[in-house]
Amino acid sequence: MPGREDLQNLSLLGKAESRLPASPDEAKLEIFPNQRPGRRYWITLKTSEFSSLCPVTGQPDSAHLEIRYVPGDTIVETKSLKFYLASFRNQPAFNEEIVNRILDDLVAALQPKELVVRGEFAPRGGIQLTTEAVYPECDA
Repeated sequence: MPGREDLQNLSLLGKAESRLPASPDEAKLEIFPNQRPGRRYWITLKTSEFSSLCPVTGQPDSAHLEIRYVPGDTIVETKSLKFYLASFRNQPAFNEEIVNRILDDLVAALQPKELVVRGEFAPRGGIQLTTEAVYPECDA
């Protein structure tokens, strides 16, 4: 929305920036104010183009990622999320660690009421791995 002062800090949206961050540590998840902070509603974000590297073999891993959250006071800006997720493409890490890292980074940036990150990774050696991380953690 033109003229919204609360959106002035967004550095990627509406810009021609195409240089992807080299790593998740370099990436910045940008946020903007939730216009309905008193309402409980879910936001679902999906991508089938996620990739990373196996830390042992160096082979690429690919996944379908789904991020679902109930926002608190802020919402993640999707172009910054796209750049953040793309920064994993050269990141050597096990699939389980990646899903948990994404959850931790989003919780730190957003402070959501609830958040679920689910990664369905392509089969390797005939076994398909799915990892799901949840915030807040449930007591077992």
